[in-house]
Amino acid sequence: MSDRSEADRMTQESAVMRLVRRPEAGALIVMLVVVTAITFASDFKAFNALGLKNNIAIISQFGIIATGAAMLMIAGEFDLSIGSMIGFAGMSMAMMLKWGLPFGLGEATPFMAFVITLAMTLSLGWLIGTIVVRSGLSSFIVSLAFLFFLRGLTEVCFRLINQSTQISGLPDYKEESWFAWLLGGEVFGWFYDAWFWLGGNLNRRGEQWVEGFDARFLWWLVIAGAAYFILSRTQLGNWIYATGDNKESARANGVPVNAVKIGLFMFTAFCATMFAACQVFDTNTADAAKGNLMELNAIAIAVVGGTLMTGGFGSVIGVAFGAVTFGLVANAVFYIPWLDGSFYRVFVGAVLLAAVFANERIRKRITGGL
Repeated sequence: MSDRSEADRMTQESAVMRLVRRPEAGALIVMLVVVTAITFASDFKAFNALGLKNNIAIISQFGIIATGAAMLMIAGEFDLSIGSMIGFAGMSMAMMLKWGLPFGLGEATPFMAFVITLAMTLSLGWLIGTIVVRSGLSSFIVSLAFLFFLRGLTEVCFRLINQSTQISGLPDYKEESWFAWLLGGEVFGWFYDAWFWLGGNLNRRGEQWVEGFDARFLWWLVIAGAAYFILSRTQLGNWIYATGDNKESARANGVPVNAVKIGLFMFTAFCATMFAACQVFDTNTADAAKGNLMELNAIAIAVVGGTLMTGGFGSVIGVAFGAVTFGLVANAVFYIPWLDGSFYRVFVGAVLLAAVFANERIRKRITGGL
């Protein structure tokens, strides 16, 4: 009997240890604490119909770019140009929608503006990745250079062509373009319809208050789902982990390390473009300052989600938990009147430092202290 009890105890301890070693374990705990604290501090307003929609909107924005950043970090590289890429992509689409296609090709549709912009941003991602792998320079330095280059280029182009660093008053393309609606419209309306019929989601006149979530929520789910599948179910996922763990060993075992890294730099550019497109078609505006410091938020969310700074270890699920945590805290000032907005930066700094220490302990356990 005692032998069976001892075996059960050892089995339970092993299960707990496996859970603790999961990269998303710490992010889940932090998320649950934050959700509980904000729920009560806001008197449940953060999760009423409108509060849930607004929170999901910013969580989705964080999730889209953090997924791209985490994938690249797992492969052992960083991309500090994400925020500037967002501003550049938004400028590109808005400029084409306002002034027409380049080279006298005529009026721009939302779809063509997006496709041309995506071609440019993917090319920039390819260029950044190629410089990193061919030169051997740190991706931190190369992408930092492009952070300044793209932000400056965006502002210069705005001033030369538009005489302003902002574009506003674009037509609401969602009313006439299926593509614009797909990126800037509303999704999962059935959720709020069900909430309404259950007696909730009501305004003061007894009408349905909220119609659906922002479309960026759907795109976050699609991007995160694809990233999760790639990392956990495909050979490419194994290549990404192997590249971040030990690139020389991976290369010796036939992993196309350079192609993996360049592809992931292009993926972060894609995520930045999706972020920008959802904003442009939702608000019908663009601003050269859009995306400012978003690269730091993306990296911080990835780290809090369990991604190691040294590469080779990370989880898309953990990134999702981190995005929920950061999004709720960033939006908390709107639901908790006494909360100073600068508290968000305090929270990011404290949680990021704690996550780095926790991730380092996990790394040492996995590698046997190496």
